[in-house]
Amino acid sequence: MTNKLEVYKCEVCGIVAETLDEGAGEMICCGQPMQLMAERTGDPAEEKHVPFVEPLADGIIVRLGQNAAHPMEPTHFIQWVEVIVPDGRTNRQFLTPGQEPHARFTGVDPDGLIVRAMCNVHGLWRS
Repeated sequence: MTNKLEVYKCEVCGIVAETLDEGAGEMICCGQPMQLMAERTGDPAEEKHVPFVEPLADGIIVRLGQNAAHPMEPTHFIQWVEVIVPDGRTNRQFLTPGQEPHARFTGVDPDGLIVRAMCNVHGLWRS
């Protein structure tokens, strides 16, 4: 059974997929079941993978690492940042090595958000 907005990874090819709906089946890739990714958490002041939300006049900025920025190197970087608002809408920005480890989202109220980030080495993180 899959639930809406779960993130899965193929252990064979490494592809990552997010479910858009609930379903009775399982996610399959490369002929094998995909693995549900655990949403890791922590203190954003101590863990550079945990998304940290800063309110802005017109939205928010999500930073990865409150006191020390997450690396953005070709071998270790944040692939994407996703914001889920209380009504279920999602917003996602993809990042690439060399960029700053943050994403700005306009028109988003900081209250009640779920914020997730995907590190290519350490997996899925949630604030």
